[in-house]
Amino acid sequence: MKHFLDIAEISRESLIELLDMTANMAEINRRPVPKVPALRGKVVATVFFEDSTRTRISFDTAAKRLSADVMGFAASASSINKGESIRDTIETLEAIGVDAFVIRHKTGGVPATVTKWSDASIINAGDGANQHPTQALLDSYTIREHFGGQDLTGLRISIVGDVRHSRVARSDIQAFTKLGAAVTIVGPSTLLPSDMTGWPVEVCNEFDSVIGESDVIYMLRLQRERMNSAFVPSLDEYAQRFGLDKSRAKRMRAGSIVMHPGPMNRGVEMCVDPAEIPNSLILRQVTNGVSARMAVLFKLLGAGGIPEDEG
Repeated sequence: MKHFLDIAEISRESLIELLDMTANMAEINRRPVPKVPALRGKVVATVFFEDSTRTRISFDTAAKRLSADVMGFAASASSINKGESIRDTIETLEAIGVDAFVIRHKTGGVPATVTKWSDASIINAGDGANQHPTQALLDSYTIREHFGGQDLTGLRISIVGDVRHSRVARSDIQAFTKLGAAVTIVGPSTLLPSDMTGWPVEVCNEFDSVIGESDVIYMLRLQRERMNSAFVPSLDEYAQRFGLDKSRAKRMRAGSIVMHPGPMNRGVEMCVDPAEIPNSLILRQVTNGVSARMAVLFKLLGAGGIPEDEG
């Protein structure tokens, strides 16, 4: 692997290999000193043209735990505001010395385009409504960790909410189905993609009809920053039809789990405090995000083998 851009480009076998590697990284993160010298001397640049909390901090932490040097870049405090192009920014940073770029951008396709301008490895940290492959990796690992087994065969996963604007949904659907899960997308027709030709999913417009049949309830937020018109009559009506409230949480299937990629819109898609749901794995997703991103960085930049403790 040279780059990590799109779940569709990864075979089932490679995805399982990354999940296994994520498990190895999770073991490292449980050590008293969660750090190994696997990427000592490597430089990872986190280049974010769009705001982020979880993904950016997660990548920074992952790189540092592998002993890589981290070069942080935020567009809001850069020469982008003076008119510098993305290409000039990337070439400037590469001239300083970068082995891998972690790129987030509001426009789909930007990380793939950067591969034409740089010899470094490129990792897609989210591009518009297109892809978020490391989120799909950590989500798949979180589900596999909870239910056991090598893959997700036999599990029924319902992805609820704003699928139309969600890069997480697109990446997750590709990963979950590649790993054997049956996926249903749930939401009003206005928040589902206009063309779903080739999507390996079932479609449902009523949350209540799947709540008791799903092993995983994966909630998505309304991405109002990507909307240029009204896609729902009101937030209150949306919450009543598609929000996870206490009543729906009580009707979940025994042993099922709740997930959310964050940030949450409390009172919209999440109408109950996740802390009150015993089977919420939302914070576990955050924890596993570091391990998953360590696995990707090591796969792209490591010399091979399992990283050893510095001791």
